[in-house]
Amino acid sequence: MKRVFSGVKPTGHLTLGNYLGAMRRWAAVDQHQADALFCVVDLHALTVDHDPARVRRLSRQAATLLLASGLDPEKCTVFVQSHVDEHARLSYLLECVATDGEMRRMIQYKEKAVRERARGGSVRLSLLTYPVLMAADILAYGTDEVPVGDDQTQHVELARDLAVRFNQRYGHTFVVPRATAAGVAARVMNLQEPTSKMGKSDDVGPGIVYLLDEPDVVRRKVMRAVTDSGRDVVYDREARPGVANLLEILAACTGGNPEALSGVYESYGALKKDTAEAVVELLRPVQARHKELCADPGYVEGVLRDGAQKARGMARPTVDAAYRAIGLLPAPADTGAAAGAVLNAAR
Repeated sequence: MKRVFSGVKPTGHLTLGNYLGAMRRWAAVDQHQADALFCVVDLHALTVDHDPARVRRLSRQAATLLLASGLDPEKCTVFVQSHVDEHARLSYLLECVATDGEMRRMIQYKEKAVRERARGGSVRLSLLTYPVLMAADILAYGTDEVPVGDDQTQHVELARDLAVRFNQRYGHTFVVPRATAAGVAARVMNLQEPTSKMGKSDDVGPGIVYLLDEPDVVRRKVMRAVTDSGRDVVYDREARPGVANLLEILAACTGGNPEALSGVYESYGALKKDTAEAVVELLRPVQARHKELCADPGYVEGVLRDGAQKARGMARPTVDAAYRAIGLLPAPADTGAAAGAVLNAAR
């Protein structure tokens, strides 16, 4: 069975874009057709200025929403990145294989660094190197496929390059992964800025629909969505990005086709109304399940504990093999533990 790995970063509240672009597919397809791992990548949240308490809170919320979206711990592995040491262990080895030029060509680094400097902040080294950590997330598990949005494919390409380079220099150690796309609404755009991604790191704004938004809040945001000049409802991503975004969201929620749906509507108002109701109905079961899980925090903690234990068992052999291959001296056996095992066996 192929192995799939993907994750969500707890830098903000999860959005409709996270759900339509990734989480829904994970629950409906990937966990049933693959040996699948889904991770809250909390170490990645430390690459920019952050509030520690907020990161912890958002990490728990993200894990709960992954389960609320339909991920079944009996069918897949759900865990938190920092609970599995192998991610950080492997990241350093891959930094010793990656180059400075590769890191500085990463589009997201360029964009985030510009925003950080514009705010008067300093750019952390981890912001430059986090694509290597992302590669470690993927390669530690012998991942075959990484379901990502189109804005993350460059990072999967880096993971492929690092795997090939390591294998060539030090012997075959890693599976070379490939990115897979989610299809319609793989990249949901901001309702107020339809040429920009609906990103959770934006924190606030009327253009972002959060998974835990109340129905009336969802309706208000969609009804106030920016459209385009003209009155005709036409699906044209380049010329009519606002209308195209609404049509893609509606299509993703209802299983329709955005181009076909464009012929159904004669006004923007009717399109917005139907899109708003479709989003409300899509989120209703997720919100209901999230409420149930919040009432039983011990269940979520148990899932994350068991998931981390399982993930460690899967990652450790590959990471240990990478340590040997690159030339590191194996750690000596714990003689105390070994002696204890002998005594226990004798008893």
